[in-house]
Amino acid sequence: MRLRETATLFVIRSLHKWLGLILGLQVLLWAGSGAFMALLDSSAVSGEAAILPVAQIPAPAAPLPLASVAERVGAPILRLQLKPLFDTYVYEATTPDAVVLLDAVNGRRIVIDAAKARALAVARYSGDAPVRSVRRIAQPTPETRDAPLPVWRVEFADKDRSTLLVSEANGEVVGVRTDTWRLWDIAWMLHIMDYGQRQTFNHPLVVTAAAAATWLALTGLILLIRSFRR
Repeated sequence: MRLRETATLFVIRSLHKWLGLILGLQVLLWAGSGAFMALLDSSAVSGEAAILPVAQIPAPAAPLPLASVAERVGAPILRLQLKPLFDTYVYEATTPDAVVLLDAVNGRRIVIDAAKARALAVARYSGDAPVRSVRRIAQPTPETRDAPLPVWRVEFADKDRSTLLVSEANGEVVGVRTDTWRLWDIAWMLHIMDYGQRQTFNHPLVVTAAAAATWLALTGLILLIRSFRR
């Protein structure tokens, strides 16, 4: 009986040692990335300092009648909203196939192209740095994974590489990215072990690593108790 117990402890000790070597780096990454994210200023991560609130402008005294809006949209309207967009008011009409923007006064259709996205981003940007680049993003990237695509990525030439994501559908700023956010995102990726989309911690790799770390802790506790008994 004692021989069997000794053999079991030997197996546990060997597995504990080798698994500890394998998991040691990941445990360090978990601890280091968690500490790094906790130390970062949350407001700097969110980029809230780089963006101004939506400008409050007077609503038009005589907006386009709803019948004219429906006629110009030319499709069933599921949702209709009158809202400010930079220096004017627009109707945002959601149809089964798309979102249509109309000038609330003259009914002219508004398209969010590169020039318009640039103007909208500059209007919301709180700094004075010039625009470095404007790019249309139609496929998910680490920066745009939470944004409704497609978006216009408008990057400014400031020290934090502030980037505003402007929706191509309705012209709204749907995200702000900075170098502080990018550092946080790398730490987040390492912490949740999602090296692709960086969105979920419910995937097999992290579940397996967490289960192995739990087993490592339990076997370490068993070996510790056994050493005290000796």
